Amino acid sequence: MRALLIILLLAMLAAAGYFAYSAMAVEGEPIPTEGYVALALGAGFSVIVGVGLMVLLFFSSRRGYDEPPHFR
Repeated sequence: MRALLIILLLAMLAAAGYFAYSAMAVEGEPIPTEGYVALALGAGFSVIVGVGLMVLLFFSSRRGYDEPPHFR
C-alpha cells in the first residue's frame, strides 16, 4: 500500500513537472518592458501588503486584541 502511494505521488510530481516545462516552452513574442515593470510593481505591492498584514497581526496579538472578551 505504501509503495503504491509513493508511485502515485511520483507520477503526480512527474506530471506537474511536464506541465510546468510545457508552459515555459511556449513560443511567442517576448514580454515587453512595460510587462516586466507591471510584474515587478505587482509583486512588490503584494509583498508590501503581506508584510503590513503580518505587522498588524503581531501588533494585535501583543496588545491583547486577540484575547476572548472578559465580561463582568
